[in-house]
Amino acid sequence: MVRSGREVSAEVNVLFLSPHFPPQFWHFCRALKEEGARALGLADAPWHELSGELKGSLADFIHVPRFDRYDDVLRAAALFIHRHGRLGRLDSLNEHWMELEARLREDFNVEGFKPRELKRFRSKTGMREVFGAAGVPCTEGLRVDSLDEARRAIARFGLPVVFKPDVGVGAAGTFKVTSEEQLGRLSARPLQGYVVERFEPGTVTSFDGLTDEDGRIVFSLSHLFSAGVMDIVNERRTMHYYSRRDIPPLLEEYGRRIVRAFDLKARFFHLEFFVQGDGFRALEANLRPPGGFTTDMMNWTCDFDVYRLWAKAVTGQSLDGFTYERKWHVAHVGRRHEVRYRLGHDALVGALGPTLIWSRPMPPVLAGAMGDTVYMLREKSEAKLLEAIELVGAA
Repeated sequence: MVRSGREVSAEVNVLFLSPHFPPQFWHFCRALKEEGARALGLADAPWHELSGELKGSLADFIHVPRFDRYDDVLRAAALFIHRHGRLGRLDSLNEHWMELEARLREDFNVEGFKPRELKRFRSKTGMREVFGAAGVPCTEGLRVDSLDEARRAIARFGLPVVFKPDVGVGAAGTFKVTSEEQLGRLSARPLQGYVVERFEPGTVTSFDGLTDEDGRIVFSLSHLFSAGVMDIVNERRTMHYYSRRDIPPLLEEYGRRIVRAFDLKARFFHLEFFVQGDGFRALEANLRPPGGFTTDMMNWTCDFDVYRLWAKAVTGQSLDGFTYERKWHVAHVGRRHEVRYRLGHDALVGALGPTLIWSRPMPPVLAGAMGDTVYMLREKSEAKLLEAIELVGAA
């Protein structure tokens, strides 16, 4: 299905892949329109399934049923160029489509990461090279392609260790090995392209934000997580994470070094670290916004519009005068369907009162990592927020 574009006066054409998912990402297209750009939507969902808000934000739209058929995607992008002229930007801000974006950028000479850069920056081994160049301590790991190589890595690190795909999305394919018995069970499992990492106990925290077109960080925030994604997914834990009003100085220093080392231009970043005593050890770098509804959490933390801030950055506008304040602690708490909680939904909503911003089901594809039902909370006081988080998760 192809929908004819409307005549729009704009200087920048931005091709946005999968603007309908995650569900709040239509705001990026809304912000592009408000900043005078053409938001060109390319989706694997048909026009009639898009929200009214998204439809009203797009200057043009093309439905490509399968994004894994690259020639179809390529032709759709070429049709946009035929209609509207050269593409200024191309993005989805979604980990799943980053390789597709990079390939399209190379074929149409669009600014941003190309396949060779992306392959390095998305791999765990490539990330470690960047962390090392930035002078930031990081988790130790070795790439392996066989069980024998995995055993050599374990001889160096000791048990337990974590096996991760060198290039992966979230916790998919990630598992922990704590004993020789578990290791022996891997004999029939293909391990090519895996990384074996020293297991790092500790809390996970992040340094998140956005850069302008000159690579300057214009907004930053830190989140503290109840557990690592691997444990949350594999053990089906009730999870939470929340924004902090103050970023630890050493975490901010490390985060800024890494952003400079990646040379990010007009781009979100989500950097993960282990908290170890008073220090931090880099875990991985994601060159996109944090997952789930975290972009909305950014807005509630600072009472601003991060979608519009991004749109200004990608359209080349100066952000020299932009200021912000981290006014609130905002938490995502994800409940599991299979857990019997102390308070049912209705009773919980009443008990939380104004602390609750909203509650809604999580999209199934994200529920494994982020919970089946989300409760979004906000408080000025970290202590009060933690009390509310405990109330939501009490079983």
